[in-house]
Amino acid sequence: MTKGIMLRQTGGPEQLIFEDITIAKPGPGQVRIRHSAVGVNFIDVYHRTGLYPLPLPTSIGSEAAGIVEELGPGVTDLKIGQRVAYAGGPPGSYVEERVIPADRLVPLPDSVTDQQAASVMLQGMTVQYLLNRTYKVKKGDTILFHAAAGGVGLLACQWAKALGATVIGTVSSPAKAELARAHGADHVIDYSKEDFVAAVRDLTKGKGVPVVYDSVGKTTFLKSLDCLSMRGLMVTFGQSSGPVEPLDLRILQAKGSLFLTRPTLFHYTADRQELLDTAADLFAQMTSGKVKPTIGQTYRLADAAQAHRDLEARKTTGSMVLLP
Repeated sequence: MTKGIMLRQTGGPEQLIFEDITIAKPGPGQVRIRHSAVGVNFIDVYHRTGLYPLPLPTSIGSEAAGIVEELGPGVTDLKIGQRVAYAGGPPGSYVEERVIPADRLVPLPDSVTDQQAASVMLQGMTVQYLLNRTYKVKKGDTILFHAAAGGVGLLACQWAKALGATVIGTVSSPAKAELARAHGADHVIDYSKEDFVAAVRDLTKGKGVPVVYDSVGKTTFLKSLDCLSMRGLMVTFGQSSGPVEPLDLRILQAKGSLFLTRPTLFHYTADRQELLDTAADLFAQMTSGKVKPTIGQTYRLADAAQAHRDLEARKTTGSMVLLP
C-alpha cells in the first residue's frame, strides 16, 4: 500500500485528499516508478476544477521524477534503479508511486537533480517548443512574454536571452518585476499599474513585437493582439485568468493579418524521439548554465491542497515541487 492525492469530485483545493491507494503491477510496456519529487502546474488546477475534465476518481499531476522500481513485460531500454523523469502522459503524479508507460519516461543525467527535473520537465520542455518550434526566436527579435515571473516565464526569459532576443515581460507586482529582471527580462511591465500595450508600443517605437506568449488568457488576450506587429503570431498556451472568449476571426485581419495558435506540449512530444530530443535540449541548456530552474516553493505531498491555494492566489514565483 502506498499513499497519494485523490480527487473524487471536482471543486476547490479541499477536494485534494491524501489517502491510501493501491498500485497495480506494471503491464506490457509499463514501469512502476517511486517518486522523489512531483511538479505542480496550473494544468493541475484545471483538472481539479473540471475545466479540463478527467474520469473520477483520479489522481492529478503531470510531471515528476523518481526511481524505476519494477519493469513490465517488453521494457528493455530502462532498468531498475534508474533515475527518470516525465511530463505529460496520463495524469496522476500526485502519488508516492505509480505505473506509467515506459515510453513517456526520460533518463536523467547526473547534472540534473530529481527536484530540478520535477520542477522543470513540463515547464522547460514547454519553453523549448515555444521558443524553438512554435515561433523560432532568433537573435535580434523582441518578444513579449506574459507572467514572466512564473515557472515558465523565468525559464523563458533566460532561454530567450541565450538565443539573443530582447525580452519584454509582464508581471503583477514589484517583487515579481525584480525577479523577472534577475532572470534576463530586458524590460518589465507591471500590468497592475501600467498599460502593457502602450508600454510595448513605446519600447518598440510603435512597431510591436513579432510574437506574444500568453498563458494568462482571458484578461490579457485581446490587448495582446494590439502588441503584435503586422503578421505577428499570438501564442496562447494557458488560461490562468480564465478561458479566452469566442473570437471573431475578422479581428485577426483587422489588426494586421495576425496568426493565432493554441499549442500544447503533448503535440510537440507525441513521438518518442521528439520527446527525447526536447528533453535533451532542455538538459543541455541547464548543464551549460544558460537556463537555471528556480524552485520557488516546496510542499509535502500531503499538503497539495495548500500548494493549489497559493498558486491560485498568485503567491508563488518560479516552480513548485511536492515532496513525497
